[in-house]
Amino acid sequence: MDFLDQITLTGLTVFGRHGVYEHERANGQEFVIDLVLHLPLSPAGASDDVADTVHYGELAERVAAVVAGEPVDLIETLATRIADVVLEDERIHLVEVTVHKPHAPIPLTFADVSVTLRRPRRGEPSWSVSR
Repeated sequence: MDFLDQITLTGLTVFGRHGVYEHERANGQEFVIDLVLHLPLSPAGASDDVADTVHYGELAERVAAVVAGEPVDLIETLATRIADVVLEDERIHLVEVTVHKPHAPIPLTFADVSVTLRRPRRGEPSWSVSR
């Protein structure tokens, strides 16, 4: 296996209607998505061709469609759906997805609530990428 590099997309902000409470679904709110893709980038580095890498603009649109799409109760579920979409690209060996819910219905002052998950491609050992 080639050395795994990273593409990082942070701060993708999308309006969605996710949450346990009815008012979260009715009113909606902004969610912020961070992605870290682990894949070999040497083919793109050698060719200088976008076809040899992940087109992060197109990926951002696909992820945004998930966030703006069918409501779910938990941001854990939303993060899982996003990971599934990202891993449709067979070049990606592992993805880290963080879903931020900065306007969560918490009656206290807070900066953010987020869930981060790390998902390897099926059949790929999760230990294949170390930090």
